[in-house]
Amino acid sequence: MGMASRLRGGAVLLGLSLLLGALAGPSRAAAETMAVIVHPDTPVQNLTFAEMRRVFLGERQYWNAETPVVLIVRAPVAPERQVVLDRIYRMSESQFKQYWIARIFRAEATSTPKVVYSNQTINELVAAIPGAISLVRADDIQPGVRKIKIDGLLPGEANYPLR
Repeated sequence: MGMASRLRGGAVLLGLSLLLGALAGPSRAAAETMAVIVHPDTPVQNLTFAEMRRVFLGERQYWNAETPVVLIVRAPVAPERQVVLDRIYRMSESQFKQYWIARIFRAEATSTPKVVYSNQTINELVAAIPGAISLVRADDIQPGVRKIKIDGLLPGEANYPLR
């Protein structure tokens, strides 16, 4: 087989690969709506996007006098983690880690967010820990947790900010 023939074959394979990728569409997490979930007894029904961001940044540490905020996030390998970093924190992975190290060092926080490896574990922890809050794909919400409104909207509603 000649060089020109091999180049044409490679170009055809590359084109086919690009076409199949385009037909497959965006990644699953990017295409799906995310939901903010809390422990059922958490005294919050609705947060503005800015308020939710302050909670995730650790700037709001208590829901009320008795209930601390407990942040739970997915591990760095999860697509949901990238959504949290991009949309809520507006940071890279390394900036996120440095941010929390600095908060601990300055005594602005007592711990970093709890890191888990599955949405099932997030659901279980949020259901078990009063004050817990996390973000999961809307279709992964399990009984025992409660989704909250962001800017007055629930996942699936028009203009919901976490899709």
